Amino acid sequence: MSAGGAGGEATGGIPQNQLIALGSLGGLAGAYAGHFLSITSPAFAFLGALGAICAIVWGSAAVRRVASYGLGTGVPSIGMMALGMGVVASMFGLAVGGIAGPIVAFITASIIGLVIGVLANKVLGMGIPIMEQSMTEIAGAGTLTIIGLSVAMTGTFMFDAVLETVVATGYIAVIFIAGGMAILHPFNANLGPDEKQDRTLMTALEKGAIAMVVAGIVATVVDGASAVPSIMIGVFIWYIAFTKYVKLVNRDAYKVLGTGLLPTEEELE
Repeated sequence: MSAGGAGGEATGGIPQNQLIALGSLGGLAGAYAGHFLSITSPAFAFLGALGAICAIVWGSAAVRRVASYGLGTGVPSIGMMALGMGVVASMFGLAVGGIAGPIVAFITASIIGLVIGVLANKVLGMGIPIMEQSMTEIAGAGTLTIIGLSVAMTGTFMFDAVLETVVATGYIAVIFIAGGMAILHPFNANLGPDEKQDRTLMTALEKGAIAMVVAGIVATVVDGASAVPSIMIGVFIWYIAFTKYVKLVNRDAYKVLGTGLLPTEEELE
């Protein structure tokens, strides 16, 4: 189901500025740590995926804020847009930036997101007060997600390696879907009058862990990155996050009932 929120900005216990710091600094730190440490050992490529998870949590928080104004079916669309802007910005940044590629890509994405946010409000007349900031954040988060998962797959963010191993092989589509779903799905999965920030962000953490596992699986067939750390750490994070998510669902639900097995045809007669 895709629906918007209650028509106002969503709030929560974690300030958005802290989430911005987590996503931007964590995403860049993970990408650079994975890149440089993978030179000594491919096992460190998983750090890129950890950076991507930071960006995913940030991006899902930004989607939550803007979608709470009532985007309707625009909730999935905005997640796909995040990765669309991310692909353009990341390829440009990595191509021209060299070792500063992730930073150039992040700045480029922020500019693209800001322009799209302005067009959405001023031209399309959406009238969402935080549209410009949210689109800037979502674009930046999408870009860092792509770069982080690319590092987890290849052990580097250098353009030639990413182009050959991630883009030319089609694995960019895996990143696009896994990253996009991780950013857009959390709010969709928890929307409603009882939606809570911690439950939504825990969903983002869980989906980010799945994206990390997927990146690890891809790393099994490419050189430069070790698959085992990404898969094992991703599964561990997923288990912790999913367990916590279930507890939060039980906390917020009015009542939790076991429905049992579906009735047989004979029982329905």
